[in-house]
Amino acid sequence: MAAGLVNIFRIPELRKRIIFTLALLAVYRIGIFVSTPGVDRSIMQDYLKTSTGDGGGLLGTLNFFSGGALAQLSVFALGIMPYVTSSIIMQLMTVVIPSLERLQKEGEQGRRKINQFTRYGTMLVAIVQGVMLSQWLKGINQNGQSVVDAEWASAFGGFGFIFMTVLTLSTGTAFIMWLGERIQEKGIGNGTSMIIFSGIVAGLPAALYQLAVGVKEQTYTLPEVAILGVVVFVVIFAIVFIERGQRRIPVQYAKRIVGNKQYGGQSTHLPLKVNTAGVIPPIFASSLLMFPATLASLFDDAAWAQGLQTALQPGSWQYMSIFVGLIIFFAFFYTAMVFNPVDVADNLKKFGGFVPGVRPGRETAEYIDHVLSRVTFAGAIYLSLVCVMPSLIQNITSNQVPFYFGGTGLLIVVGVALDTAQQIEGHLITRHYDGFAGPTGPRIKGRARTSENPIAEGAEPAPV
Repeated sequence: MAAGLVNIFRIPELRKRIIFTLALLAVYRIGIFVSTPGVDRSIMQDYLKTSTGDGGGLLGTLNFFSGGALAQLSVFALGIMPYVTSSIIMQLMTVVIPSLERLQKEGEQGRRKINQFTRYGTMLVAIVQGVMLSQWLKGINQNGQSVVDAEWASAFGGFGFIFMTVLTLSTGTAFIMWLGERIQEKGIGNGTSMIIFSGIVAGLPAALYQLAVGVKEQTYTLPEVAILGVVVFVVIFAIVFIERGQRRIPVQYAKRIVGNKQYGGQSTHLPLKVNTAGVIPPIFASSLLMFPATLASLFDDAAWAQGLQTALQPGSWQYMSIFVGLIIFFAFFYTAMVFNPVDVADNLKKFGGFVPGVRPGRETAEYIDHVLSRVTFAGAIYLSLVCVMPSLIQNITSNQVPFYFGGTGLLIVVGVALDTAQQIEGHLITRHYDGFAGPTGPRIKGRARTSENPIAEGAEPAPV
């Protein structure tokens, strides 16, 4: 393990990528403490403590996914969620609208156009959410003190504060989106996930301190903390175990002779991950559930808005039911986006491979799709159980569990850490190093093995 960590800094390209990623994440965390004009963040922090307690509820969820930017009334208060929402809408539209579907299949140029449409959608969502947030801030009053400065609130009939807040927040969202894309392009890991990951990890020390204070003040009893610690350990173990889990479909290659060499004749397998979608489903589901609840907060006096806010309050059975349904939907949807059984079956047939007992071609694609659907369903159930875990613990303990120890936070932290470590290990193995775990067996002479799924990538079997 130690040798693997040392090997990271022996590769110039990998070293530059890691340093570049850490530098951009540091810029993001510094921006968290830059407040929008005309607001008092100390009053906002008191308001959040009073209204959310240990960080639960809609405001706690918004503050959680923004990395604490909402409590600071930062220029990054909207976080990366407008970009996530726009990505969801664009991916759904590529399935519904044929022209976008054709554009997606055009290769790199088509993907660039879709990414551009996603950016436009991000700015539109950021502007709408910025208007909602500015209107909501003007109505906050904590102990007779307003979050918004009186001069700013009355500037240009109240329009000045709204315009400046929307401009500031939408610009902050655009900058975060740019950071995520640069991390994706020149750094390590998924840019969007890394930004959310950094926000959660940055809040963990404060959450641990609050938990220690709660134990000292007897807000939490020692048995409750023990239960919390055991559950966190078990969930981390389950996440690591299932994220590494695979369903291996046996594949046999027929022997064929090309020139003086004989190819095929060996057995291998096609690995299907239990959770192909990773942490995307809970992030997408949380993003979609935030939008209607935020919209309803602008109409507090309306009966329908109060009913909607109550129904979509994290912890309610309505919220949990919709949340689980969205997680299952996005698990299947995202898996279908990144893994095409027809293409895999075609690659198998092209290189003379077949699944024992299954005809090549269409029947192989149907078999792979059947197995993948069953595996994905199990992965979706696992994601749902992990994400609803905080509500289950709250029914066992007498006090609300700190939100940072919730299932969604643990899933994102552990999942992103595993994906990033896997990418780093891929770089190490490509450069003829042994990865984190040390030597793993003999290598193919002349090239390094870079994938566990050569069939999906269209790689040709090694000669015998």
